[in-house]
Amino acid sequence: MEKRILTCEQVRSIDKRAVDEYEMPSIILMENAGRSAADLIRADYDKLAVKRVVVFAGPGNNGGDGFVIARHLHNAGWQVRVILAVAESQLKGDAQTNYRIIRHAAIPIETVDVADGTLKWTELVVDALLGTGFSGEVRSPLDELIDKINDSGKPVIAVDTPSGLDCQTGRPARSAIRASMTVTFVAIKSGLVEQAAQGYVGNVVTADIGVPKELIDKVAAGGS
Repeated sequence: MEKRILTCEQVRSIDKRAVDEYEMPSIILMENAGRSAADLIRADYDKLAVKRVVVFAGPGNNGGDGFVIARHLHNAGWQVRVILAVAESQLKGDAQTNYRIIRHAAIPIETVDVADGTLKWTELVVDALLGTGFSGEVRSPLDELIDKINDSGKPVIAVDTPSGLDCQTGRPARSAIRASMTVTFVAIKSGLVEQAAQGYVGNVVTADIGVPKELIDKVAAGGS
């Protein structure tokens, strides 16, 4: 994809208008995002000896993207585990739908209580805990979980933006994922290129989610 830098608000506008004006079901956007991210992960990490991956999933669409990634890596023959960092009851909408799909598949879903053991087991971590709406400081228990992920020394793929990083300003919270690669959607969020973010984002790549180019061009140009 063309390397384009947009603000978080611009990308949110694109997502909303894709649904409202272009009649794209939001679950298709989530499916496209997760599948594109899984393809990029495979392109960079298919060389792993065992291909073990754990997806840390939080609430909201970021966690939903993580569920889709888990399914596609599982379908590609990877050994996949999902750690759900919230109660099932907190999952809503498209994220809940994709959670139900992986729950029916042969993908182990674990709680944060076993994070230490799962981090020892895995070769690769996918961070789908907090999305682009995050700002401020990460609350317990997610702050402790982020610190454990960073301390594991395993490569981390951040979904859309590293958890704990403000995608608008690039300011990291006290606990913020230090990613090896950030797979961001539609366009590179402006905060990801700020100096404050450089120790956290790793290699930033943009994944296509199928939004019409005309809409992206229109919003990027400031048009309505």
